[in-house]
Amino acid sequence: MPLPTRPLRKLGFLTIGLFDGNDPRPGHESTLRIIELGERLGFDSAWVRHRHLQYGISSPIAVLAAATQRTTRIELGTAVIPLGWENPLRLAEDLATVDILSGGRLNPGVSVGPPMHYDQVKHALYPDTADAEDFSYERVRRLLSHVRGEPATSFSGTEGFEVFSDRVQPHSPGLISRMWYGGAGLRSARWAGEQGMNFLTSSVVKAEESEDFAQIQLSHIREFRARHPHGDKARVSQGLVVIPTDSATPEQKAKYAEYAAKRLPRTTAPQGPARMLFSPDYVGESAEIAERLYAHAAFREIAEVAFALPFTFEHEDYVQILTDIATKLGPALGWHPAN
Repeated sequence: MPLPTRPLRKLGFLTIGLFDGNDPRPGHESTLRIIELGERLGFDSAWVRHRHLQYGISSPIAVLAAATQRTTRIELGTAVIPLGWENPLRLAEDLATVDILSGGRLNPGVSVGPPMHYDQVKHALYPDTADAEDFSYERVRRLLSHVRGEPATSFSGTEGFEVFSDRVQPHSPGLISRMWYGGAGLRSARWAGEQGMNFLTSSVVKAEESEDFAQIQLSHIREFRARHPHGDKARVSQGLVVIPTDSATPEQKAKYAEYAAKRLPRTTAPQGPARMLFSPDYVGESAEIAERLYAHAAFREIAEVAFALPFTFEHEDYVQILTDIATKLGPALGWHPAN
């Protein structure tokens, strides 16, 4: 994609689904209403983040199961499910169930690594196996095996009145082609490509070979595709924070500018021992944002995006932002809404 003559093919958005711990239903309902709005606006996909022991969606698969019953067309994704918290077999069952309920619209994104603050939570999460758990890529391989329908047990057949399968049920044949890996480094990009997965790249990368965000992200995309069986046709989705202000009120514009300014210092240099580098937020009129995106080295090589909504805004702010993305920014990038 994205030279001005090569239009954006798929436009999506990503939300964290914040809620009040003392009254969580309105926040969850807001997330579902935002997904419904996305479908009406013609977005190709809606993605939800995953947060544990926080006030954001902790069970995206359950939320997306609800969304399948309130939408008919829009693709539904997770960005991302941290597999350190999951049993791959049980997760495969949930993913297949929701994919079937959606009519084949689920796009599960996953990642690996130990759960955040593992020393503090491991006794609650894995009281008997905390020191034996494998948080490597092998956990993803197990999940992919179950999603493909490979045997999960040596037992199958009829026992009494019950019939048993040797593979995860239900089985959704097309789901394996819609599995995504969320990676921030070259190693993850290589591995995802070798596994034939799709690749999610976000507003955070590891500053391994340089401190230029766009060039680092570009190297990940190219490395992924170099290792993928489909080569340059392998799917990559970019997830920058994008806040168009075309129809925003003066109060909203001030709020958005303040939000971006507070986050800007972390974009100037790699952060922490892992040298994580953050992209600046893209705030302004859609024409201006489109020009900045076309100048972004990584954006020029992708055909689909899932623009991230800011964490802490109000429902009406998300309505304005999504409406401007769909009606102003998307068309400026050559995208056309789905029918």
